[in-house]
Amino acid sequence: MSTRILIAGIGNSFDGDAGFGVEVARRLETYPLPDGVTVADVGIRSLHLAYAMLDRPDLLLVIDAVRRGGAPGTIYLMDVTELASAPPRDLPETRGMSITTVVTAAWTLGGKSPPILLVGCEPEFVGERMGLSPVVKRAVPKAEDLIRGTIARWMGSAAGQPMGAMAKSSHDGVWLPSLDG
Repeated sequence: MSTRILIAGIGNSFDGDAGFGVEVARRLETYPLPDGVTVADVGIRSLHLAYAMLDRPDLLLVIDAVRRGGAPGTIYLMDVTELASAPPRDLPETRGMSITTVVTAAWTLGGKSPPILLVGCEPEFVGERMGLSPVVKRAVPKAEDLIRGTIARWMGSAAGQPMGAMAKSSHDGVWLPSLDG
């Protein structure tokens, strides 16, 4: 059985940098990706994502704008699997939707939550405006590279099992998976 990965770009393109996840997903859709990898421009349609999870992907990779206190344009990779069942205040603040809501909806519909990784970008501006700020737009290729590397690493790991702990250090504004996990 092959590994199946669902990549979900979430956010609102009408709210400035909140459209980060949607922009990255749209760009990823233009590249050839390995068999078993599906990209969805979910936007703000959390129920659509919950229904997509009924197909039981081995990994859900969510892309969104995330406030973590870093410099605008900083890219983060976080394992939020355990946090998805925690109280909402414990989850990283995303701009598009609540991951907890999506997981709960999928569970209510009879689905099961897979491991969830969140690729987030620190926004510069979230508000009524079309398009990403220049600093966040420059971060899009970094996010794409991180996602492609994460996919390759996940698919290359034993039976698609989690890659290990996330590193606590950063290089060039990108949080990297721990290589010794």
